[in-house]
Amino acid sequence: MIGRIKGTLIQKSPPRILVDCQGVGYEIDVPMSTLYQLPDNGTIVTLLTHLLVREDAHQLFGFASEYEREAFKTLIKISGVGARTALSILSGMSVQDIAQAVTLQDASRLMTVPGIGKKTAERLLLELKGKFGADLPQLVPGAKVLASSEILQALMALGYSDKEAALATKQVPADATVSDGIRMALKTLSKA
Repeated sequence: MIGRIKGTLIQKSPPRILVDCQGVGYEIDVPMSTLYQLPDNGTIVTLLTHLLVREDAHQLFGFASEYEREAFKTLIKISGVGARTALSILSGMSVQDIAQAVTLQDASRLMTVPGIGKKTAERLLLELKGKFGADLPQLVPGAKVLASSEILQALMALGYSDKEAALATKQVPADATVSDGIRMALKTLSKA
């Protein structure tokens, strides 16, 4: 298994890049989130990778962070979600956005990704429930996505729109508790 590649970035042809590693060129498919973080051609890069072995091909996928790679592995385990769909999801949404959509069971957020329709989004939410949203704090050190989602749900239960609640929740510091976060968000909303 190839778990990490370090070499010279030779070419970017989204979604594929070419990395020269001691004279061997590796074609690596990357999500757009990783592609945007890459330096110019001719620069040394280090990527975490996942090698997908199929009957007809060996494909190497690269990621800028461990939590992106883990999200990719989780997504491709779902029946009917292939590597291309998983890359598309990670290109269209951050890992935190996906986890929040799973926690809130919000299919509309997943449907913003090209190629993800209502049925696929609902199946993803069902399959990822209990696997993805709850694991995020371990994947992203310091992330308080679950607290944020509880604050968001509380604000929507109080009658605020999804947009108002989301904007107010973004103003809450990441280390705030749920009850403090709700108070802060309500204060922000009262000023608007």
